[in-house]
Amino acid sequence: MRPYPFTPATAPSSHPDRGGEPAPAPAGYDPYRPEPGPGEGGGGGGGGGPGSNLPVPYRRSRWRWPVRIAGVGVVLFVLAVIWLAFTAPLSKSLEPLTPPSITLLASDGTPIARRGAIIGPPVDAAQLPANVTNAFLAIEDRRFKSHWGVDPRGIARAFWHNVTSDGRNQGGSTITQQLAKNAFLDSDRTAARKIREVMIAFWLEAWLSKDEILSRYLSNVYFGDNVYGLAAAAKHYFNRAPEDLSIAQAAMLAGLVKAPSKLAPTVNIEGARARQKLVVAAMADGGFITAAEAAAVRPARLATNRIKPLPDGTYFADWVLPEARDRAGEIAQETTVKTTLDRRLQTAAERVVRGAGLREAQVALVAMHPDGRVVAMVGGKDYKTSAFNRAVQARRQSGSTFKLFVYLAALRSGLTPESTIEDEPVTIADWSPKNSDGRYAGTITLRRAFAKSSNVAAARLTQQVGVKNVIRAARDLGITTPIPNEATIALGSATGSLLELTSAYAAIAAQSYPVRARGVEQEGNRSWYQSLTDRARPLTGTVRDNMLDLLSASAETGTGRQAALAIKTYGKTGTTSDNRDALFVGFAGDLVVGVWVGNDDNTSNAGLSGGGLPARIWRDFMMRALKVGPAVAPEPEPAVVEDEDGNGFGFDDLGVDGVQLPEGEIEGLGLNLRVGPDGGIEINRARGRDRDRDRDEGRRDDRRREDRALRDEEPPEDEF
Repeated sequence: MRPYPFTPATAPSSHPDRGGEPAPAPAGYDPYRPEPGPGEGGGGGGGGGPGSNLPVPYRRSRWRWPVRIAGVGVVLFVLAVIWLAFTAPLSKSLEPLTPPSITLLASDGTPIARRGAIIGPPVDAAQLPANVTNAFLAIEDRRFKSHWGVDPRGIARAFWHNVTSDGRNQGGSTITQQLAKNAFLDSDRTAARKIREVMIAFWLEAWLSKDEILSRYLSNVYFGDNVYGLAAAAKHYFNRAPEDLSIAQAAMLAGLVKAPSKLAPTVNIEGARARQKLVVAAMADGGFITAAEAAAVRPARLATNRIKPLPDGTYFADWVLPEARDRAGEIAQETTVKTTLDRRLQTAAERVVRGAGLREAQVALVAMHPDGRVVAMVGGKDYKTSAFNRAVQARRQSGSTFKLFVYLAALRSGLTPESTIEDEPVTIADWSPKNSDGRYAGTITLRRAFAKSSNVAAARLTQQVGVKNVIRAARDLGITTPIPNEATIALGSATGSLLELTSAYAAIAAQSYPVRARGVEQEGNRSWYQSLTDRARPLTGTVRDNMLDLLSASAETGTGRQAALAIKTYGKTGTTSDNRDALFVGFAGDLVVGVWVGNDDNTSNAGLSGGGLPARIWRDFMMRALKVGPAVAPEPEPAVVEDEDGNGFGFDDLGVDGVQLPEGEIEGLGLNLRVGPDGGIEINRARGRDRDRDRDEGRRDDRRREDRALRDEEPPEDEF
């Protein structure tokens, strides 16, 4: 080997006059010329002949850039596969495009509402008749079985048509692209979305067979009327299975895909039939059927389900649906959930509200069992006009119905209904409450104060037992909305929902607190967290008995006496300032009911009070629900005057001595006389026309009472 220039020991020394710089190479020296091998010339290693082993200059390959480009392509392909695996898993093409419907059942198992889409079971394209699948291929993608997800000819045809035609635009998307768009992408009309659609289409074509792609497409495509999937559409429009569809029916369904909402035959039968005709022509043009078969096709006739469709929303359904979905878990197919609604009681509530004579005012009613099962709910006069649920969503002042918590705190402190309180004006800080009628009774019992709904007595009690204890009583009974830490809460200045207030009264009836209103039947097994957080505490003994005493006095002899029933009745009235809100909440039998009346804009209602219209609505509903009558004041017994012989009343007194009355019945003058074979006379109440007249007069009296509903002469009992 040549030592120089690689061996430092043999390198030429630096020239002394060059400041240590290396000496120049000998003349003629080429460092890149190979050394001569043994026997080669060059003078002992100094030659440069053909046998030299010096490095050969590097030459660039012509395949350098193609290999690099191919490598980048492989990397991009791997990244695309990874991206598609995460963003477009094949299993997603089997998922419904929209949440399936959930059907709510009443407590007796009768369907009451349905929410969500109607989604049919998946179909297998390989098992369907050829004419069914061919109808979709003819109008949507004729070259479906030959392309690889994208049809260049179809795109070119659509482009040329759109450029040269003044009519509607055509689309060039294949069935695979439509599945990619429906299952994986949104509806944005952007170039980026179109590129992703093409990539996913290739992805689907690479991993699924044609039959699998077509099956998933037919199982998820939208057909109008909130119906998804071929199976659901065949059932919905023609009441038959997909395997039994005729050419006409298959053609009509295939024609709906272009504009399902507009062409749904239930709303546009002419448009659907025109589209069917176009599909049949496309089938003949594509060779799927013969011209003779196409000519024999007649317009498809609908066979829709004639059963009245279920509403997709009611006040109760809107409230209970979130709870029902939680109970059902992840919904992958149509499901049903049983609720607590009682159809008979719900019908009764709606009828009572319709006949209440509300005029411009709104109304809300909640009925539940003492354990919290809601059996009826009315959130307004008309759901179609306003779906706002005033029983659940509205936050209104509770008025004197809040006094339940004031007196409960007082009873907990050791007071009794016989304890006394001053019904005289009082000033607490800068607040001076007044009784609505301006009258004060001096020293009275708690029973009387509660029955007459004395505002000053409630304010004095709140001051005596402490605001915090009143708030604690409200929290114990389930009130969760904010409550101001001030004495004005004694008159219901805090806002809340009617549902929560009714639940609080249910705690008194249930003898335990708190009571949680629910619309779905309780499951048998509860989680440990629910057992800890929802543990009920007993409300029994003297405190509850005394509270029942007060509620009974209010409902039967106090401000709520218009709600009194023929059975034991408990409740409390409430009216807010300027008569904006009026309430009656109470219980009887096994039902706890709350009623609210007021205006949505929170304006006043002259003459409206809780002891008027709300109490009457409450009473009328309870009479229907419990099948009882109203409380009737005892009538004095008529005086009986007997003659000396003790015969009471005879014909001698009529001055008709010797007159023979015919056997049978004699009517008139409001009496019905029945003459027996032995001449005995039985006197009964009038029947027939007289009874009808009495009934008509009773109906007129009812109408007059309804007309006076919002003009109640009884002053509001609890303004503040």
